[in-house]
Amino acid sequence: MRYRRANAPGGTYFFTVNLADRSRRLLVERIDALRNAVREVKDKRPFGVVAWVVLPDHLHAVWSLPSGDADFSTRWMLIKAGFSRRIERGESIRESRLRKGERGIWQRRFWEHQIRDDGDLRRHVDYVHINPVKHGHASRASDWPYSSIHRYIRAGEMSADWSAAPELAIARAERSE
Repeated sequence: MRYRRANAPGGTYFFTVNLADRSRRLLVERIDALRNAVREVKDKRPFGVVAWVVLPDHLHAVWSLPSGDADFSTRWMLIKAGFSRRIERGESIRESRLRKGERGIWQRRFWEHQIRDDGDLRRHVDYVHINPVKHGHASRASDWPYSSIHRYIRAGEMSADWSAAPELAIARAERSE
């Protein structure tokens, strides 16, 4: 089966990327390895980070791609590979992955959504930032350390108590799923 991906050069996209074993906490336990992998890819294949949150077993991101460039798939492949190279072997690997020489750290695919307009962007950025609250990792979005919300707070674009009423923020963000 061939998956059809969005293809809008210079577009803005929302992503969900998951670990293969959703019971692991690898992404936060090895956050520096993930940051270094992302930094390496951004240096070679630039993209803008509009929003990002890293949870123990998955992450969400909103990226803007350079004009004329729609190749987010290669970027994700390189980030996943760069992270995997920094992680010691020991994960459970299925036979199909072994035959292909793959590690068992990431789910093979990721989910993407092309951002349509300013309202869609706002909903997805909110979803990214409220996600640690939604999953019970923090009582306020600003309490979670692995989130771009801190950049928004420093810039004065959001307040530290933005999610003080998390049920409202979660409901609003879930409408964008």
